[in-house]
Amino acid sequence: MPKHEFSVDMTCEGCSNAVTRVLNKLGGVQIDIDLPNKKVCVDSEHSVDTLLETLKKTGKAVSYLGAK
Repeated sequence: MPKHEFSVDMTCEGCSNAVTRVLNKLGGVQIDIDLPNKKVCVDSEHSVDTLLETLKKTGKAVSYLGAK
């Protein structure tokens, strides 16, 4: 599965839980969250646009950093 890295403005565990929740609802993802560096790595067959839109549902500032 392709691995994508995103920057997400997360400040606490609640933020990272919100990210996990929205991505798990999407399904077909494996998630690795680096809270101190505000990065989320997602293994998924979904398009970058789909993942970006899903992450934006958390209400956090999100940007795509690239394939990993």
